[in-house]
Amino acid sequence: MKVNWKKSSVVIAVAGALLLTVAAVAFSHGHRHQGPPRDGGFRGGPGPRDGLGPLRDLNLTDDQKAQIKKINDSFEESNKTLFDQLRALHGSEPDPMSGTFDEAAVRAAAEARAKVQVELEVSRAKMMSQVAGVLTAEQKTQLAARRQKFERQGPPPPPPGSVAPQP
Repeated sequence: MKVNWKKSSVVIAVAGALLLTVAAVAFSHGHRHQGPPRDGGFRGGPGPRDGLGPLRDLNLTDDQKAQIKKINDSFEESNKTLFDQLRALHGSEPDPMSGTFDEAAVRAAAEARAKVQVELEVSRAKMMSQVAGVLTAEQKTQLAARRQKFERQGPPPPPPGSVAPQP
């Protein structure tokens, strides 16, 4: 199977933007989810904590901001159980450095986390679909233009010292 890296990078970028939006909402409300960041990055970076993330520069009306906040709050509440499950699974995963390796236990823990992560991704997509319903046609066009610009730029270079994926 041949991987289309250009399309994959767009999907990753959109998923990252969605993740940043959800994370920004969580931090703007003072709710900190324990455990490692879902995107492998760091928690809290610079920038406003308004929960709008990539939507911030779309000249949203106050009514749109309120609707988006309501949508984000609703999904944050409905996903709380999933985040709690993920945190518990991370806390109970086998330690491969313990001296004994139990492949079945590692595999089972990874599969359990993957099931929760699938549910979170579906929930994020549903949330963003609802957010898109709040946007005007012009705002959707602006977002599409940003996605195209990102697609033309391609994925960011790998960090120093990492191994680049082979095509």
